[in-house]
Amino acid sequence: MADLLSEVVFLDFEASSLAPDGWPIEIGLTWIDELDELVTWSSLIRPHPNWSSAAWCADAEAIHQLSQADLLSARPAEDVAAEANAMIADRLMISDGRTADARWLDQLLATVEQTRASPILDYDATAIRHFNADALDALYTSLTRRRAPRRAGPDSRRLARAWLRALEAGWGGEPP
Repeated sequence: MADLLSEVVFLDFEASSLAPDGWPIEIGLTWIDELDELVTWSSLIRPHPNWSSAAWCADAEAIHQLSQADLLSARPAEDVAAEANAMIADRLMISDGRTADARWLDQLLATVEQTRASPILDYDATAIRHFNADALDALYTSLTRRRAPRRAGPDSRRLARAWLRALEAGWGGEPP
């Protein structure tokens, strides 16, 4: 199981807004290592000069408890993109917000003229396709017991922890 899990990374982003010109403010990645331990990496993202400051949403600031000023001291988008891309490498990405997260990942990677190596799979669809009923029960019980933290690192970890609980309850199909 460890070999399979090392090929999967759970991805989450927080963003300036959900508007079409919104941009990523934080990325979180979590994977399950060879000892079945969760490993989480996250980073705030300083806005790239090409990203519109008009896409900042006060509601998003309130939800994430991150201000524009907080992001000015964050790592540059290019540095975050390069590090995230190296960690993702050829891993299979799974996200509970696939469409938005794909847009924000693409936007982040564009700052270093890179593209995604693989598609991002939808968390729920992938779980339903690959887990039996007991495993799905464990997965969704784990998710509902932990509120979405509205921060990328802890949220990607929450998704991975639920996936691990499902794996412990019983694998029901082919790997993702």
